[in-house]
Amino acid sequence: MKIAMIGQKGIPAQYGGVERIVEQLSLALANKGHELFVYTRSYYTPKQQTSFHNVHLKSIPSIHTKHLDTISHTFLSTMHALTQDFDVIHYHSVGPALLSWIPRLLKPRTKIVIDFQSQDKLHQKWGWLARKVLSLGERASLMFGDVATVPTKVMQQYAKKKFGKEPIVVPNGIPTFLPDTAKHIRKKFDLEPKSYFIIISRLVPHKGIHYTIEAYTQLKTDKKLVIVGDGVFTDEYVQKLKKLAAGNKNIIFTGWQSGKILQELIDSAYLYIQPSESEGMSLSLLEAAAYGTPILVSDIPENTAIFSAPTLHFKNKNSADLKAKIEYALANEEQLMSLAAQTKKEVETKYQWEKIATQLEMIYKQ
Repeated sequence: MKIAMIGQKGIPAQYGGVERIVEQLSLALANKGHELFVYTRSYYTPKQQTSFHNVHLKSIPSIHTKHLDTISHTFLSTMHALTQDFDVIHYHSVGPALLSWIPRLLKPRTKIVIDFQSQDKLHQKWGWLARKVLSLGERASLMFGDVATVPTKVMQQYAKKKFGKEPIVVPNGIPTFLPDTAKHIRKKFDLEPKSYFIIISRLVPHKGIHYTIEAYTQLKTDKKLVIVGDGVFTDEYVQKLKKLAAGNKNIIFTGWQSGKILQELIDSAYLYIQPSESEGMSLSLLEAAAYGTPILVSDIPENTAIFSAPTLHFKNKNSADLKAKIEYALANEEQLMSLAAQTKKEVETKYQWEKIATQLEMIYKQ
């Protein structure tokens, strides 16, 4: 099949959950013999890059502002896709879904699949008008496509209750990797294995990083707090975080990291912390679990429903409870590692991209 991916910024993934999902899905589907075309944005993927392994890349311009970037790129990508003979056009996220009616109307023989990853309207970076538009995008995700997918049963139940539609659960997965030594992070950040806690996230308000900094500054520990990521049109929030961390040399902002450095950062952490107020299905959480790194997450359903194995969690938006749970993790390393071994085994069984690509392939063919 000839398949187009629309909605992502590009691949190879530098940052962003959608980009990492599209990268892994595209590679897995291409390995099954399908012809994959991923639409990219020039500020993310170099315009001259026309392929990534066995996946075709097509650079399309966008209006690179907070509110117009995604929708302008989706529109122009869709217009280009109409000139191609795609068997499937796969839209990723609720914003791009707003334009999925165009190929549904003009290319009725092309299958339209829409991935409803999360409730983007809950993200605090958006104003009221953007949230209204994203609410319409949720409805579009379930109304305009031939098939809608969600990553978790929690999202499936939400969609069924709100819209009377039951999308198909297609989970996210973990990449194949081999744990490396800590040589790169030792040299770049002066970090030793198990000497730090880690957060991997866009620096945006709903990711709850401020709760972790508030909790961490109240701890008595020599372990560092490493925050991997950067802002996305959220400069004011980034400054807030750095102000909270001011004067504490053990709080390290690394910016975006990828490849071996990111792998080492995850693999060598004492504890992975995910304090989000809202999520779809966190890829960095899955990856941390796959490395066997202990995890501590906010108790939102999107986090707690991922694992059947027991996990350590804290009350959402509660920095005092987060502090208490970090202290528990520090005092109970043996139990922490036992929990980590259970979640590692579970993700290795349930969340493999090859299996997920096979499921998606069946959906495309239906």
